[in-house]
Amino acid sequence: MRAMLMSMLLIIVVVTMYMSTTGGEEGTNERLAESGRRMSDSIARISP
Repeated sequence: MRAMLMSMLLIIVVVTMYMSTTGGEEGTNERLAESGRRMSDSIARISP
């Protein structure tokens, strides 16, 4: 029973850390989206 409880707590901690790292306003997903927007803008400004 104790091992199961420890496993569940570990899973909850890992999921929480993952969500806080990737989600939110300063998370990885938002940084990637912002980087993509900047690259798109830079490419659009290049005149052929």
